[in-house]
Amino acid sequence: MTVSGGEESERMSENEALRRMYRITADTERSYEEKVRDLLQVGCTYLDVEIGFLTEITEGQQYIVEASGDHELLQPGESCPLSEAYCRKTIELEDALTVQHASIDGWENDAAYERFGLEAYIGAKVVLDDEVYGTFCFADSEPREKPFSPMEETFVELMAEWVSSQLFQQRATERIKQQRDQLEEFAGIVSHDLRNPINVAQGYLDLAEKTGDPESFQQCRDALDRMNEMIDELLVLAREGQEISETETIDLAALIEECWSLVSTHDATISVTTNATIKADRGRLQQLFENLFRNAIEHGGKNVTVRVGTLSAEDGIYIEDDGSGIPEEDRNQIFEDGYSTGESSTGFGLAIVNQIVEAHGWEVCATHSADGGARFEITGVTLIECEEPQS
Repeated sequence: MTVSGGEESERMSENEALRRMYRITADTERSYEEKVRDLLQVGCTYLDVEIGFLTEITEGQQYIVEASGDHELLQPGESCPLSEAYCRKTIELEDALTVQHASIDGWENDAAYERFGLEAYIGAKVVLDDEVYGTFCFADSEPREKPFSPMEETFVELMAEWVSSQLFQQRATERIKQQRDQLEEFAGIVSHDLRNPINVAQGYLDLAEKTGDPESFQQCRDALDRMNEMIDELLVLAREGQEISETETIDLAALIEECWSLVSTHDATISVTTNATIKADRGRLQQLFENLFRNAIEHGGKNVTVRVGTLSAEDGIYIEDDGSGIPEEDRNQIFEDGYSTGESSTGFGLAIVNQIVEAHGWEVCATHSADGGARFEITGVTLIECEEPQS
């Protein structure tokens, strides 16, 4: 038989094979992919076979991930239906599957034998999170003189278990990174969204200290209540992601007035030209408007005028201002996390808007208003009891 790897002309001893396997797996300088290729070569030499390969099995297909040897159908990237692979029987067993002489061992009419023509085969399944990932296998186009020994079976099983552990570590590392990224994003969202009511509370508290006006104290309380609501909502968002589970019918004009009162509006003004109601998650929709209002004031100036109305197609709403607008080259990027055209902005406001829109199954786009300012159009929205729409 032809030995893949080309380093030895004679079969490798059991002890030498185990030593090489240990050195390869313990080498911190080599990547996982390099180690798999090296293990396949060592296995081919030790087992005295032509071919070694690692597979991934998903949705009824077998994919070759790494391979050693010249078999044209067993090269990285090649695939076949699992029903035509030797591995379909491998994954059904707890121990390794071995075939000494396929054509006389009951495989002569099997689809796998007809497709690959392998006479000798040994393979063990690779398990990831208690589910079959694939197989770690060795094979030859010539039959073996002797069956695979218990030690050879153990050797292949050890390799398969090592692959399982490495894949588990990789997945765990990816999960940790994803959780860290989500935590960083969540921290940014919290700090961004809480800034509005904090600024409002600070402003009215200063006014209350000077005038003693009970209304100023009430505004402070309202802002603090809003912060508590937002903390609850953001915690739900962190636990449940972007999905919207419940909606309610909301009076748009009333909600917009409430949102405007909780934003540091300075000398800005707002005009609402709709009495429509909308089906949405109230807390998330409130976050959406507050972020869009804050964005208009941050980029349009303290004297900006904001207008909110319904689109002529009756399937959405618009929020626009008469500020300096959004450069056309930036409009496709402004909804990305952390992207901002302002020096003092965190870049999370419009990313939050986009997330809320997607959670409702709507769409949002940025364009320009008739005054040259920024205009955001949210479509796919079902409006109820809408008066003559504005555009």
